[in-house]
Amino acid sequence: MPKLTLDDIADLRAYEREREAFRASVIALKRRRRVGVGPLITAVFENRDTVRFQIQEMARAERMMSDAAIQGELDVYNALIPGPGELTATVFVELTSPAELREWLPKLVGVERCVALDVGGHLVRAYPEGAHADQLTRDEVTSAVHYVGWSMTSEEVAGCASEPLALVVDHPAYAHRTALGADTRAELLRDLAGGR
Repeated sequence: MPKLTLDDIADLRAYEREREAFRASVIALKRRRRVGVGPLITAVFENRDTVRFQIQEMARAERMMSDAAIQGELDVYNALIPGPGELTATVFVELTSPAELREWLPKLVGVERCVALDVGGHLVRAYPEGAHADQLTRDEVTSAVHYVGWSMTSEEVAGCASEPLALVVDHPAYAHRTALGADTRAELLRDLAGGR
C-alpha cells in the first residue's frame, strides 16, 4: 500500500466538498475493520483510507493550511499504513468514566505487547509502532490508545486465508479473544497483499 503524500491530502475547501461521502465510506470501511476484544478493548485495523481520513479530519479540526503542518502529520501517521505482509491497528482501551480510567489504566500497563493474531492456533504477536510507543508506554499507567503492527511470514499470511483467525489480548489482567468474521478477514487479506 503506498504511503500518503501531500498530493493525497485535500486542502480544506476541497475536503469540505468531499467530506460527507468520504466520511460515510470510511465509517462503512471501519465497521468491517473494527474488532471488539472483550468488554474494554477495540482494535481498528488501519489502511491507507483510514489513515487519510484521520489526517484530513485533524487538518480540518486544527485548520492546518501549510504544507509543513500536513507533512508533520504524514510523517507520524504514514507508519500506520501497512506494506505487503504487514497489518497495523489502533487499539483503544474504551473507558467512559474517571473511575474506570483510574482502575484499568494502571492494571493494563504493557497491554500493547499482549495483542496477537491467532492464525490456526499459532500466535503472531503484534509489536508497538515505534514512534508512538515511545510516547504512549509508561511504567505506572498505560494510554487509552495504542498503535501496533504485525510483520508476517508468507506461511502466516497463507494461514490468514485458510485457518481460523482470531484477535487475542492475553494480558495478565485482561484475557479475551474474538474470532474474526469473513468481512474482516477479507479486509486483512487485502492489506497483507499490499492492496488498497
